[in-house]
Amino acid sequence: MSPLPYEIALALRYLRPKRTFVSIITLICVLGVTLGVAVLMIVIAVMTGFGEQLRERILGFNAHLRVEAIGKPLSDWRTVAATISSNASVRAVAPYVHTQVLMETQPEKGNPRPFAPVLRGVDPLLEPRVSEVPAGMISGKFDVGPNKVLIGVSLAEALELKVGDSLAVYSLPALKRMHEAWEAGRKEVDPPQKFHVAGVFDAGLYQLEMSSMLTGLGDAQDLHGIEDNVTGITVMLHQPDMPTTTRVRQQLTAALGSEFQVISWMQDNRQLLGALVVEKNMMFYLLFFIVIVAAFGIMSALITFVVQKTREIGMLKALGATPSQVALVFLSQSLVVGVVGVISGFALGWTGIRFRNDFLHFMNETFNLDLFPPELYQFRELPARIVTSDVVIICGGSLVICLLAGIVPAMRAAWLQPVQALRHE
Repeated sequence: MSPLPYEIALALRYLRPKRTFVSIITLICVLGVTLGVAVLMIVIAVMTGFGEQLRERILGFNAHLRVEAIGKPLSDWRTVAATISSNASVRAVAPYVHTQVLMETQPEKGNPRPFAPVLRGVDPLLEPRVSEVPAGMISGKFDVGPNKVLIGVSLAEALELKVGDSLAVYSLPALKRMHEAWEAGRKEVDPPQKFHVAGVFDAGLYQLEMSSMLTGLGDAQDLHGIEDNVTGITVMLHQPDMPTTTRVRQQLTAALGSEFQVISWMQDNRQLLGALVVEKNMMFYLLFFIVIVAAFGIMSALITFVVQKTREIGMLKALGATPSQVALVFLSQSLVVGVVGVISGFALGWTGIRFRNDFLHFMNETFNLDLFPPELYQFRELPARIVTSDVVIICGGSLVICLLAGIVPAMRAAWLQPVQALRHE
């Protein structure tokens, strides 16, 4: 005697491989569910990891809040910083100067290479409290003394720069003066300022490393021509989650008045973060169609199986099986296919997530195929994070879809009349 109910035992017996067309279709259905679950797990885990990693990098190397004067440099910034610091949710503040510059490499051999980064002037004493750049130094040291700059590792690799190399820096005010002089017929040239690379940092964000450089606050003020003023104040919070950041932003806006604007990290990255949420949801819905297609395969296989087993179904009913018991046999079949597909899909998906970067490195080294270019996706490694709720939704939803696929053939089998079924050829 089997310890299982005879409906389930019969369903398992019907699923044993017998080298028939239906068995091949059943195997294909299992593979379809497996691939659907695995692909869903991998894609959703990567999208989740990508969003969280991006958020962590943004919060680590950018301000939680920025305070700037509207339409002009911030003059009495020390008083403003003191007002901001009085808020209990604020962890640290630091002034900064943003200025666009034109730079040119000064190689010992070869031609100079121009580029136009945003130069960020920072206070060397206060910056370690509001930024992870000092902790992210991979070459040289955090030194923003006179005529020294810090550059991102991606920019250093792109321009073949190293610690100690020289850069010629043209400020926008200097370029404007030269342009006005040339238009007036005077051949005046402002010589560039010489800066030296003091260190290279790893921010983990390709775009940030390629477009930003750090220098001392005084040098940035001189280049921008704003004397002792600053562009704004970086504000770091104890808890930079969305509700807290929004609440503190409203409090600072009320405390500072209408002459100032307070900008949150969500506002600075609204389009990027919003696009990630939309992409994750769209990928989730689109990839679920793989499971739905597999479910239609299960339905087709079971309908064919019902036709093949019509005489046996008639015999079961003649022996006293109720319609619900007959239906349960075929519902159990679809459930078993779903369980096997979900378990194997979970294993395949977990393996793919675990060895994702090894696979990318293999493809790059073996076939010179870069599937995850950092200049496009911002990261040098493919991030991923498995969230329990996502796995439950994927696996549970797949099981439900497979179970629903068995309803039509199960009802067809349950409605067969015993006499007609026994006469079936």
